[in-house]
Amino acid sequence: MRISLVTAGLAIAASAASAQTFRQKNFDAYVNRGLERLQIPGAAVAVVKDGKLLFAKGYGVRTLGDTGRVDAHTLFQIASNTKAFTTAALAMLVDEGKLAWDDPVTKYLPDFQLYDPYVTREFTIRDLVTHRSGLGLGAGDLLWFHSNYDRAEIIHRIRAAKPASSFRSRYAYDNVLYIAAGEIVAAVSGKSWDDFITQRFLAPLGMTESGTRVAVLSSTRNVAAPHGVEKGKLQVVPRDSIDNTGPAGGIVSNVSDMAKWLLCRLDSGRYAGGRLFSERQAQVMWSGQTILPIGDPPPPLAALRPDFSEYGLGWFMRNYRGRKLVAHTGGLAGMTSQVMLVPSERLGLVILTNGESSLMSALAYRLLDAFFGAPPTDWVAAFAQAEQLGRAAADSIVRARASSRDSLAGPSLPLARYGGTYRDDLYGDATITLENGRLVLRFSHSPAFVGDLEHWQHDTFIARWRTAHIEDAYISFALRPDGSIEQFKMEAVSPLADFSFDYQDLLFKPVAK
Repeated sequence: MRISLVTAGLAIAASAASAQTFRQKNFDAYVNRGLERLQIPGAAVAVVKDGKLLFAKGYGVRTLGDTGRVDAHTLFQIASNTKAFTTAALAMLVDEGKLAWDDPVTKYLPDFQLYDPYVTREFTIRDLVTHRSGLGLGAGDLLWFHSNYDRAEIIHRIRAAKPASSFRSRYAYDNVLYIAAGEIVAAVSGKSWDDFITQRFLAPLGMTESGTRVAVLSSTRNVAAPHGVEKGKLQVVPRDSIDNTGPAGGIVSNVSDMAKWLLCRLDSGRYAGGRLFSERQAQVMWSGQTILPIGDPPPPLAALRPDFSEYGLGWFMRNYRGRKLVAHTGGLAGMTSQVMLVPSERLGLVILTNGESSLMSALAYRLLDAFFGAPPTDWVAAFAQAEQLGRAAADSIVRARASSRDSLAGPSLPLARYGGTYRDDLYGDATITLENGRLVLRFSHSPAFVGDLEHWQHDTFIARWRTAHIEDAYISFALRPDGSIEQFKMEAVSPLADFSFDYQDLLFKPVAK
């Protein structure tokens, strides 16, 4: 289906210098091709340059099969692009002398604890927001993902997450620690993180259509629905409700509002009504804190290999065509976004999409090339090829596992013997019951995680979750010599499963009756 261009939206003429290298009509046509090629129903884009908004515009549709068009005011979940707001909130409190980046976390959250007592004692606010804790990639995400745990309980439970590396030695992205950072904002300011962000950022900047909770989406019909590929078909998927992880990824916004945030960031915290944070703190947030390993990207994206890659305070930093980029991405079910700033060019862009491909990155680099005066690269084609290579590699692994499966090796026990209540120190309880001749797994604090266990081989099953768009998982039981169940482990079936499906960190053991 061809998705037509939305003519509605705000468009402001670019400066003469920018107009020499940027052609709005060409870019608009390119976005439309990208929507079709990368299976995204809709997108919104805003660009700011030299202290002014160049354009803010929508493309495609808010919901597949509907006529509602995306415009500059269509609301999206911006996911992890929220993290920069949380670090800016901390920076404000540093400016006010109420905390310091290297203060111990326990000074403000006395109950905060990690697995290693030494790490707990040494852990600072800076450590919370720089992804160098020693925890594994995405550790603890299943604590908030579709769960009814509140922020305090999530922070309490992360103490059971075992480290994957030594403290401060390795980069590993983590959301739960950003929740703790938000709770420090609350502890120091006397306001909830949500109220602080609303009163100290959204209101002063005039981001009147944005908010910190999913409920904001019910205030208007101009909302993008999340989309993903299910069983080979692009369709609407269940929305991630992430109020319990707000400081890590909870903000809802649009490109019209986000452009105001970009202008403020590019002006070191200044805005029309004054200043949000000092120039000193603006520099600190954009200074490298954690070194990221530089690997070789897929061949179609080889030109994007940077010379340096770092994480600052809520921002990624790298170089492209001789310029330093300050950027972040965001991803939730059916929602992906990209914020990218080029301080030396006073250039900023935000791209919000209601799908799960790399369109936002492809459009970002297309825009950078245009404003840098570089020869245009078909980044949509390059990212599409890279995604195809990734899917092919993942499919090969899945096929190899299927070919080595011993389909004649049945379970060791009668199905009813696998039933019972199980407990993982990190997550909590799960139950397995025999229903209509089939085992059913339920995560006690995550209503979306109800899965029918399909036998795979021996004492391994596959959880086919009843809620769409949750990644299938292997469930492997281990038995004691007497035939009783000792434990079960989990692992995502697809190598492409998002890291938030951190099944591998769970170890469920039977709860004594």
